[in-house]
Amino acid sequence: MLGHSSSLSSAHALAAVWSCGLRALSTSAAVLEAVSLGSPDSPLLVRLPSRPWGAVASLSKSEVQKASGSALPNRISVVRDCFSSFDQPQRPLGKLLRPLGPSSVAVASALVSHPEHRAVVDTYSLAPGGDRYDLEVAPGSVATDLVSFLRAQKQRVSLVPDVTAAELQAATSVVAAKKGVRQSTNEVLMVAPTAFGFNEQAAQDNSFMHAAAKPGEGNDLTRQVLREFAGLHHVLTQVAGVKVNLFEHNLSHGTPDACFPNNWFSTHPAGEAAGGVKEATLVFYPMKCPNRAAERREDIKKVLATKGYGRVYDMSVEEANKKYFEGTGVLVIDRVNGVVYVDISERADRSLAEEWTQKMGYKELVAFRSTDLRGKSVYHTNVMMAVGTGVAIVCADSVKDAKERQHLLSSLRRTHEVVEISLAQMDALCGNALELEDARGLPVMAMSTQAYNAFTEEQRRVMRRHVADLVHAPIDTLERVGGGGVRCTLAEIF
Repeated sequence: MLGHSSSLSSAHALAAVWSCGLRALSTSAAVLEAVSLGSPDSPLLVRLPSRPWGAVASLSKSEVQKASGSALPNRISVVRDCFSSFDQPQRPLGKLLRPLGPSSVAVASALVSHPEHRAVVDTYSLAPGGDRYDLEVAPGSVATDLVSFLRAQKQRVSLVPDVTAAELQAATSVVAAKKGVRQSTNEVLMVAPTAFGFNEQAAQDNSFMHAAAKPGEGNDLTRQVLREFAGLHHVLTQVAGVKVNLFEHNLSHGTPDACFPNNWFSTHPAGEAAGGVKEATLVFYPMKCPNRAAERREDIKKVLATKGYGRVYDMSVEEANKKYFEGTGVLVIDRVNGVVYVDISERADRSLAEEWTQKMGYKELVAFRSTDLRGKSVYHTNVMMAVGTGVAIVCADSVKDAKERQHLLSSLRRTHEVVEISLAQMDALCGNALELEDARGLPVMAMSTQAYNAFTEEQRRVMRRHVADLVHAPIDTLERVGGGGVRCTLAEIF
């Protein structure tokens, strides 16, 4: 057996468990499972033959041996279904998670998107003498959330609808976890709308903007938008645990739309786009409206420079040529698979889209044109579609050209489960969502409450198959007057 100093033969026996990752173990009581995370430093995940009703001070060696097999590990973590009723059987571990390789594991998304499906673990160590396992007393040893436990074991967690699926290895979330590439980030830059106002320049081609104030709004517009923005900031930072680099602006800046910073810069880590991005890159973009170009403030650029980007790709010089390409407003990026989606418009020059794709090392550009309910060109791609790790949202009906529409959908369906939204839902800014990482490193989809309510329950169910949560806040005034939703307020920092 293995004690605190394991023998060579025992180590070989346990290595067999680690190498197979997940296995079914037959006992006289039942067919059980043990899951190794691939490292001798990590506890072996096990189910006990009989359902435990909580952590216990110690477990007998025989109990553990029935669950783990002939080789006794130094440490075990017992998985419990503490939110299942007394008469429900324990869920097989093979339906909860599957090791993917070194330091990565696929986890059933229901474990995080549905609180009643959560599982917890209790961790035990082999006692001196090797006759029992004692409950560890260190923080995080008792009733620790299973996904939090996996993260603490330095595992890259991939959320998938079904860990038993035959095509699991091809899922984008699994590819991302195995390669260490992220679609989403836990850090963003935001600019509080402290000098917000209706932007006459931007309204020329943004049909989502409405100048008329509601009764009683008047000069209180900025304060109302600030109250909404503060609520959004609270949800992101205090509920989802997103790190926000927060700036403000003054009337003297002359930037009424400064709260939409994602249009003038983007960031990209080395290894993005299936390895196409060779070094961490900061990109600046050419803006159509002069008062939006003014948002590229030197003080913010200097802060971005401290983030350690080895390369700066400055496209803003194209403003002199009257060619525009407004950042992740016009770019909807599949960072894992190296595909970029662009709705060609006055703010998205096709030649610049092609240049960006080539210079950033992306594999494919999917370009098209779309129109809204009013028959007007959609000003930014990110109001009609969004791409997460495993799920994409798109208003295919807005793309009138049949070939372009089919190409768009087939490209998305190759790598994602697709939620198709209607033109009316696009008008409610359902497409203006952004996947972020929460404090646990899990994907969440951020959107406005208007967008959340406009999705059908079935559409929300599909999204929850791929993200831990749908986080939202009401920003109705900002959406109505500013013409942009939650995604527009978030500039990702990678």
